[in-house]
Amino acid sequence: MDMREICRLYNKRLYHIAYSITRDHYLAQDVVQESLLKAYKKMDSIDDQEKLGAWLSAIATRTAIDFVRKERRTNARIQDSFDFENCMESRYSDPGQEAEINLLQEQIYAYVDSLSYEQKRVFLLKTKHGLKEREIADILHLNPNTVKTKLYRVRQHLREILADRYLA
Repeated sequence: MDMREICRLYNKRLYHIAYSITRDHYLAQDVVQESLLKAYKKMDSIDDQEKLGAWLSAIATRTAIDFVRKERRTNARIQDSFDFENCMESRYSDPGQEAEINLLQEQIYAYVDSLSYEQKRVFLLKTKHGLKEREIADILHLNPNTVKTKLYRVRQHLREILADRYLA
């Protein structure tokens, strides 16, 4: 059985497993993709094709749990240290704090500059202009779910970058 056939047969099953653990549509989609990649890399280790569904389910379950744990750790650290979206407009009377905020803003802008053109547009329309996902979708002629996914992934990556720099 080739990978396309496996994806077609097991995609829904893996999504339901991932969603039951993550309780997040977009995160569940990421879990399914990651699970299928892991399975593809280890496909030669499965001897009994009858057990393929159970094997894929186990991979999806473990991957979803790992994603949730990582999400919780990252969110807890980020919330404890700072709120990057609100720091863009904050002003502090303490020069040390203001310098730290300026440095953080520079790092955020450097990251935003490294994004693809479409990701950058979506992120800036949301953060700088305060538009809702539906409004951004209408302006850019995108599906609202695509806008949500792009925003989620940009924010996740930005959180990871900032967490690595400030909390390591």
